[in-house]
Amino acid sequence: MRLSSTSLTPAALTRRAHTLLAWGLLSPAMVLLTLFAFWPMAATFWASLNTRATARRPSVFAGIDNYRALLDDPVFWQVAGNNLLYAAVTVPLSIALALAMALWANGRIGGRSLVRTAFFTPTMLPMIAAANLWLFFYTPGLGLLDHLAALFGIGPTNWLGQPGTALWAVMAVTVWKESGFFMLFYLAALQAIPPELREASQLEGASRWAYTRRVVLPLLMPTTLFVLVNALINSVRLIDHLFILTKGGPDNASKLILYWIWEMAFAYLDQASAAVMTVLAIAVLGVIAAVQLLVFDRRIHYR
Repeated sequence: MRLSSTSLTPAALTRRAHTLLAWGLLSPAMVLLTLFAFWPMAATFWASLNTRATARRPSVFAGIDNYRALLDDPVFWQVAGNNLLYAAVTVPLSIALALAMALWANGRIGGRSLVRTAFFTPTMLPMIAAANLWLFFYTPGLGLLDHLAALFGIGPTNWLGQPGTALWAVMAVTVWKESGFFMLFYLAALQAIPPELREASQLEGASRWAYTRRVVLPLLMPTTLFVLVNALINSVRLIDHLFILTKGGPDNASKLILYWIWEMAFAYLDQASAAVMTVLAIAVLGVIAAVQLLVFDRRIHYR
């Protein structure tokens, strides 16, 4: 015979109440995640398995043919190579510069608040505003870079119009913009380190460099992992400056994955190819994040 709720013990009633409360607290987040994350991901994956729809020809199921066509497209490999180089340069540079700025801003220096504000100011600017600012710097013959180069006898350079320099010019804007944001996490982590560790190292006669290398940097590794994951995501997510600086040119030299997805979906109205690229990008980012959090996380946290 099934027991009614009135025949349950007080402990069972308490567990049931806690379970209902937990589901009630989780349900708003689950609804939002389903509407704005899980459902769009499922819809994108399904769109990647269908052909491109037109006004006269509806889409039909194509299986993995879209993935094969994408892998045979030389533009895909060029864009993927651009994004790989973009991430390989901007991620370590942004993290290293953020760490250096945090160590400097956390030290006992004059005008420390002013230094912190100066480092964080680029982060407060919208990416569009930052791109317009750097567009002036890159203007051939008139920009700040060409004026500085003229001091060394170097002529005007079209930084954004040459395949060899366009992507590097975009990288400089990203590093300048992102370093101040990552500095905040390092600065918070530095201020959380107990001062007793510094005093103990001084009693042992350790130099400042030895204290930084053997105490500070290992304690900052969890923050570095967090910053690394966010920097890798941003290397794919941030494309606002491309609309202002290069629009992916010249000849796809500075085109990145997300800009290519936007271009295929909204400029060429090829939602199938855009969906395929989106699925591949999410899969790669998911694998990288999982490896970082599951493998490296166990080695950097002290237990």
